[in-house]
Amino acid sequence: MTTNTSNTQIRHDWCLTEIVQLFELPLNDLLFLAQSIHRQNFDPNALQISRLLSIKTGACPEDCKYCAQSGHNQTELEKEKLLEVASVIEAARKAKAEGASRFCMGAAWRCPMDKDMPYVLEMVREVKALGMETCMTLGMLTLEQAHQLGSEGLDYYNHNLDTSEAYYDQIVTTRTYQDRLDTLQHVRDAGMKICSGGILGMGESREDRAGLLMQLANLPEHPESVPINMLIKIAGTPLADEEDLDSFEFVRTVAVARIMMPRSWVRLSAGRESMNDQMQALCYFAGANSVFCGDKLLTTGNTTVSDDKSLFERLGLNTVDTQAPTEELNRDMAVLAELKRSAENELFFNAME
Repeated sequence: MTTNTSNTQIRHDWCLTEIVQLFELPLNDLLFLAQSIHRQNFDPNALQISRLLSIKTGACPEDCKYCAQSGHNQTELEKEKLLEVASVIEAARKAKAEGASRFCMGAAWRCPMDKDMPYVLEMVREVKALGMETCMTLGMLTLEQAHQLGSEGLDYYNHNLDTSEAYYDQIVTTRTYQDRLDTLQHVRDAGMKICSGGILGMGESREDRAGLLMQLANLPEHPESVPINMLIKIAGTPLADEEDLDSFEFVRTVAVARIMMPRSWVRLSAGRESMNDQMQALCYFAGANSVFCGDKLLTTGNTTVSDDKSLFERLGLNTVDTQAPTEELNRDMAVLAELKRSAENELFFNAME
């Protein structure tokens, strides 16, 4: 497989066979390729930090097999009504003080009800007034609802595809894959940025992981944010006893996502609590450059702020507050130039050819 990393190519015509070929590269070659592309588009030592808050918890009518909040699953999660706006703003202030630049708000709904929209829109306005980027995940959206959120200045809307279209009905049956794609289109039509990724370790095959990335990369525009989640196995859900995904396969998926969507923020999302420092470091080297901070995600645990700070300092990673990837980097350009010269040197063995 011949791969040229001299220029970043934005593609929307990926086929499953070539994506699987990327997965099958020797790990060192795959990481070299992903890191080279990463350096062309981002500061390789910078991380974007987000904070996630559940603004309405539990009793969701969807039957997602991985989710503690599904009303179909027998978990011990306590249901909670929509939070008051003041409570949300207090959490956002704390998140900003702890280094988050984006505040993400999630509600366990199939779709927002009209009666709830005024409160949701007020949350967007108040969080933006703090100088933070805003993101929401509220389930499916109509085009009208998307425009309402966009008109209030919502920056990102999260709506994950979860897995490949071929494997999707093994995970969710109460909404279709097309429903998810339609919501993403409504978000884009309303002028907002898309946050969309998936969950690994749900019993899917490598081809399914490739298929998920193919769907995302072949959208008319790449999602600006691509969260890669490791399944958190929750008692009472159908996937509670699923076998662990190999750590290197997770790292490979991050690397392939970086190669296919070179200018997207690739978030190392749920599941970090179970990853050791070495695995996280490999993911950052593979091109992950965004994380959720804080002790809790929506309903599950996360690494602590102090643990994150310690690891980032040991790895020499800095946090950034930016809304777009850097097009031309001044930092580490000498290193990248040396990598290119090495690749052209006759003494350099290119195992990817």
